Amino acid sequence: MSIVMSVNAGSSSLKFQVFSMPEEKVLAKGLVERIGLPDSIFSITVDGKKTETVCDIPNHKVAVDMLIKALIDKGVVKDLNEIEAVGHRMVHGGEYYSDSVKASPEAEANFEKCIPLAPLHNPAGLVGYRSFREALPRASHTFVFDTAFHQTMPEENYIYPIPYEYYEKDHIRRYGMHGTSHKYLTERLAEILDKPVEDMNIITCHLGNGGSITAVKNGKSFKTSMGFTPLSGVMMGTRSGDIDPAILIYLQKQYGYTAQELDDILNKKSGMLGVSGISSDSRDIENAAEEGNERAILTQKIYADRIIETVAGYYGLMGGADAIVFAGGIGENAAHIRQMVCDGLEAIGVKLDPEKNNIRGKEMLLSPEDAKTKVWLIPTNEEVMLARDAYKDLLNA
Repeated sequence: MSIVMSVNAGSSSLKFQVFSMPEEKVLAKGLVERIGLPDSIFSITVDGKKTETVCDIPNHKVAVDMLIKALIDKGVVKDLNEIEAVGHRMVHGGEYYSDSVKASPEAEANFEKCIPLAPLHNPAGLVGYRSFREALPRASHTFVFDTAFHQTMPEENYIYPIPYEYYEKDHIRRYGMHGTSHKYLTERLAEILDKPVEDMNIITCHLGNGGSITAVKNGKSFKTSMGFTPLSGVMMGTRSGDIDPAILIYLQKQYGYTAQELDDILNKKSGMLGVSGISSDSRDIENAAEEGNERAILTQKIYADRIIETVAGYYGLMGGADAIVFAGGIGENAAHIRQMVCDGLEAIGVKLDPEKNNIRGKEMLLSPEDAKTKVWLIPTNEEVMLARDAYKDLLNA
């Protein structure tokens, strides 16, 4: 038995799980929120019992120290050296990596070069990694990249129709995100169906406050909706998704917006929040729509339409798909959104069983047996993917 941690560090948060490997038993899980802000929140769950502490946690190093102390105090480990490996979610690996990689000065330097491609996510990943490296110097550390799964896309699916020199000089191309989730969903469905991963032709929909859709052909990422950054693709909680790029030029000329102001508009003030004027949370919008709020209803329609056109487009690009998989906070819990999307995909053989669809967060086939294109709900598990890759590196050390 080996004890392995998975770590997902955000700019002001730290999500973690501790596994016993290879059986993948969860020994502990938790979340540190509001790091660097007053009244930070540290929560940890062990043996089904959750404890929460509110205090000031000024930085990630203090958060990591609290986490390690809690693991010892609660008997998850007796000694720090019992934690043999750590898998770190490192969002953007650029074109450097098509798989996870063991942490090294070279990998760290390459990851730093990708900061301009993910300025919100990559610095947080580095801070988290460096804090754990200091706290657990004897452990094996592994970088697991969101972008890695999508490095199998063919050139015609990642090159943008702008002057080619910008790809050559600045590496402007489609990268995609949520790759760890899309990979998990692909491998999990293959396991459920008892099929080789290479036989999987499916469309995976990771739908949460951020969202992306991936066409998986022969078990590999073929095309994905997020692009150069996590801003593109389908409509999201506060992100616009794909829009006419000339809108930015118009807004800049009309109002004199700076690049930063335009970035804030598209990343933080658009999407569900921008259209509804209510919230970025789909649950709030659902409640308002049920009360007859017209902009909430419009928000739901736009959201579903963007997903429909993406899924249908990928179905055509691949020459068909055996299944569509829903995952993520919205994909796993919003039955009405799944219904709206699937109603719009009847032309490609998609059907939902309304009784089966009345479910939240449970792995299940949602379509009737006679449906041409099957619909699955599979709760995603990025944490176990981080742990698997870290454990693999530990075995290969």
